[in-house]
Amino acid sequence: MPKKAPVLECSQEERIKVEELSRSRTEEARLVERAKIIVLLLSGMSVKDTAIRLGIRANTVIDWRRRFQTAGVAGLSDRKRSGKPPKYGKQFRDRVLQVLEQKPPKGFTRWDAPMIAEQLHSSTAAVWRVLRKEGICLQRRRSWCVSTDPGFAPKAADIIGLYLNPPSNALVLSIDEKPSIQELERKTGYVLTSNGKIVRGLKSAYKRHGTLNLFAALNIATSAIHAKTTERRRRIEFLEFMDDIVAEYPAGQEIHVMLDNHCIHKKNAPWLEKHPTVHFHFTPTSASWLNQVEIWFGIMTRKVLRGSSFADREELRQAIEAFVEGYGPNAQPFVWRKREAKGSKLKNTIVNLYK
Repeated sequence: MPKKAPVLECSQEERIKVEELSRSRTEEARLVERAKIIVLLLSGMSVKDTAIRLGIRANTVIDWRRRFQTAGVAGLSDRKRSGKPPKYGKQFRDRVLQVLEQKPPKGFTRWDAPMIAEQLHSSTAAVWRVLRKEGICLQRRRSWCVSTDPGFAPKAADIIGLYLNPPSNALVLSIDEKPSIQELERKTGYVLTSNGKIVRGLKSAYKRHGTLNLFAALNIATSAIHAKTTERRRRIEFLEFMDDIVAEYPAGQEIHVMLDNHCIHKKNAPWLEKHPTVHFHFTPTSASWLNQVEIWFGIMTRKVLRGSSFADREELRQAIEAFVEGYGPNAQPFVWRKREAKGSKLKNTIVNLYK
């Protein structure tokens, strides 16, 4: 009578790891398949049934069962192999980094892989391998705004405090404006490209029908939006927008408003004296990214403005108002995860980043 292998066992920690690996959509397919083998064996399935379920040989199941029993999840990875001796080793890697420290050839402002390969008399693929291994992305860029406001800490704390611990029974609004939204009219549709992909098509020629300004107030508790379009962006339009907001709420409602340092937001003491329950809070200089309404402007731009065509100003106005109306029922407070950015991260050379 043939022997029956005992049910595979492991610690709870190892079981969790292998189950996560079996469901992964980013790991290598072979690792995921090996993890699925172990998961089925841990559930009590026999070697034969596991092989049939996954469409593989029984000997394969036995091999990975043995590797898992010996080394756990780490045993599912390929063992190191000597392989073919590398043609481009550490010396070539160092030469690539040295080239990046030099000025690019005359007529160019930055290096790319073909230029580096030409400089080193090597293949472009070899240069790309070094760049990928070192995590160097020559074409990708990242920008950020670093505030030089000497009062940054207290101002930022004031704004963040409104997000994390808003005053009780008070309304907290994040307000800003998106100026000079262009009303562009152009032919749009879909295009079948030569590689068989269907993409959004925009005709390069277009007509301008003027611009429109958008004021928006984001309720940070609900993400509800109050918006108003105007043809001009002056202090008078801003205060009219504030009058509309105050009129929406009961008399005496305490309202805290977060604003950036644009000139029309400042020097409004007479209006504030008439509305003692409204309090303005200003973000630090060069830190308007602390104002969450900027996130909503990004959403609106992607869903309404980008790649669109408007025959006139009224059509653009109606599109914005329709989006605001449709956004409201599904609005949810933002879960804010802002990347940390420090000026000290900006290095003038590649070598400095490897120190």
